Amino acid sequence: MELSDSVVKGLQTLADPAYMDFKSFRIFTEAAFRSLLAFPTHSVLDYPELKNIDQALLKHCHIAATTFILEGVKQNADRSTICSCLEDLRFDSERVDAFYELYQKSKTNLEKLLASIDTCAPHITDVSWRLDYCIKNSHVHKVNQPSYLISFNTENGENNGASSELNFSCTLEQLQDLVGKMKDAAKSLERATQL
Repeated sequence: MELSDSVVKGLQTLADPAYMDFKSFRIFTEAAFRSLLAFPTHSVLDYPELKNIDQALLKHCHIAATTFILEGVKQNADRSTICSCLEDLRFDSERVDAFYELYQKSKTNLEKLLASIDTCAPHITDVSWRLDYCIKNSHVHKVNQPSYLISFNTENGENNGASSELNFSCTLEQLQDLVGKMKDAAKSLERATQL
């Protein structure tokens, strides 16, 4: 697994028995998995068993551990991958086994959690527009400007393709800018699919 330097340093600190004894490690690891699976009622810093540990370093280790956990689940890492990664980071066999045991128990729920995160943005299925001409504004000043009322019908990947409507108004210049940007985006997408 590819891990950033910050994550590696945090995990190496977590592996150090001088920094955290095995009992504290076990509590910390359970708290890290719990923080990913449920809305945390309290943070890792609230555990009385972890109060004697430097709090800034504890936060760093928590971020590193949760990043490692999510990366392992994302890549569908097996026992050998997780264990060899942790051993490379100087985890002893007792800590590796404890970590992997919790990883295995939580893996299915974490996979469901990651699968529920939808990154598919709504896409436009239809456009309608109307031209309005504003003669005066609410302050009784003459305006004499055209205004375009645009309505985008969008379809979202989640909610079984539920559609919604996005309405806005714009000037001629804003509409021309929008059309130009949409054409650029379409060309960029076309080039990206040809690679």
